[in-house]
Amino acid sequence: MKVKITTLGCKVNQFESQAMLKELSENGFEIVSDSEPADISIINSCAVTHVSEQKAIKLIHRTRRENPDTVIVLTGCMAQAFPESGDRLFEVDIVLGNKRRADLLPVIKQYLNDRKRLTYVEDYTKKDSYESLEVNRFVNRTRAFLKIEDGCNRFCSYCIIPYARGRVRSSSLDYIETEVKAFAENGYQEIVIIGINLSSFGSDNGLTFADAVTTACQSADVRIRLGSLEPESMDLETLKTFAQYHNFCPQFHLSLQSGCDTTLKRMNRHYTTSEYAEIVNNIRTVFDNPSITTDVMVGFAGETEDEFQQSLDFVQKIGFAKVHIFPYSRREGTVADKAPNQVPANIKKERAARMAVTAETTRKKFLASQVGRIEKVLIESRNKNGKYEGYTPNYTLVYVDTDESNINKVVDVLITDSGNDFCLGKTV
Repeated sequence: MKVKITTLGCKVNQFESQAMLKELSENGFEIVSDSEPADISIINSCAVTHVSEQKAIKLIHRTRRENPDTVIVLTGCMAQAFPESGDRLFEVDIVLGNKRRADLLPVIKQYLNDRKRLTYVEDYTKKDSYESLEVNRFVNRTRAFLKIEDGCNRFCSYCIIPYARGRVRSSSLDYIETEVKAFAENGYQEIVIIGINLSSFGSDNGLTFADAVTTACQSADVRIRLGSLEPESMDLETLKTFAQYHNFCPQFHLSLQSGCDTTLKRMNRHYTTSEYAEIVNNIRTVFDNPSITTDVMVGFAGETEDEFQQSLDFVQKIGFAKVHIFPYSRREGTVADKAPNQVPANIKKERAARMAVTAETTRKKFLASQVGRIEKVLIESRNKNGKYEGYTPNYTLVYVDTDESNINKVVDVLITDSGNDFCLGKTV
């Protein structure tokens, strides 16, 4: 039987989709692209915003319309946090929560036997253990993702994810070593370490996040990059540990959310802007040519014009290499959903546009600062303009004059110019 997975949302979802594909392939299913018709269509959903949920719903409608006889499986965070949404969608044949992901194959077989709609969603508990998934290979990617942590204990006032993912659960160091070596043996030159609340790794089993990164860096001579991080976990000692390793990539995606202390407190974030700025300063002191990227939310419940202006000023002050901007999205079941003074959609949109202007300015300044440097670039592909492209250790996108023989290789590149969202370079 033919099977396909369409993945929405974060890198963790992408990793888990690859694990599901691996299991299905090993059990006789033929994997097809998400643009092809299939006997089984799996939608690995996201629930972080209302927009994410609507994307999944539209995809379900389209899948059934274009492929009437396919078996539709809804899994991922939407299925876990809002199983009633899946139950209301008559096109869905199987609703499978995150906690029951290991049951994917037997549940599919059960449905094929009796063709009766199935819902398998189980609540997380504090006693849940980490689910070690084997992936080893990513389809059509030169960069691999490795999930080492799941769940979150923070309960930010706007976030549904602790309900969709449960409490913090960490992998073992042996698992990290085994998977890094497997990826390296399969030819990957870079591995991105990811998790739902990545920097909380070890809080449940007596380890530290530094232990995890140390193990990854020592397991193979490939580049090790980090996914999104909570800023307060990046203390000076941890940063110095990372800096010991030549294969550690100094790109830090430190989730900010707001540059206003009052707003951060309402969000139940665990740091102040001054603490965040100190962490950024430490990173820039410890590492040569690091990049700081971030997420910023605009229009959070109760955000005044003055609070937004503080956030805007802070983003400019830090000088981020890149900013992901998104309007606050109400999520049923969270504290912020019930908060007074919700910001109208038109104001959110206007603030997002203003924040984007500032972010573009800091982005251009950062890219210009890379000109004249010689950096090691992992060449990944050839773009539509005929240029080969890849990323430096600090995740600067560079278009390089080279040839196909350098794809999936790390080459020395002199950065000669910068554009709006990339740099130009030549091999040396």
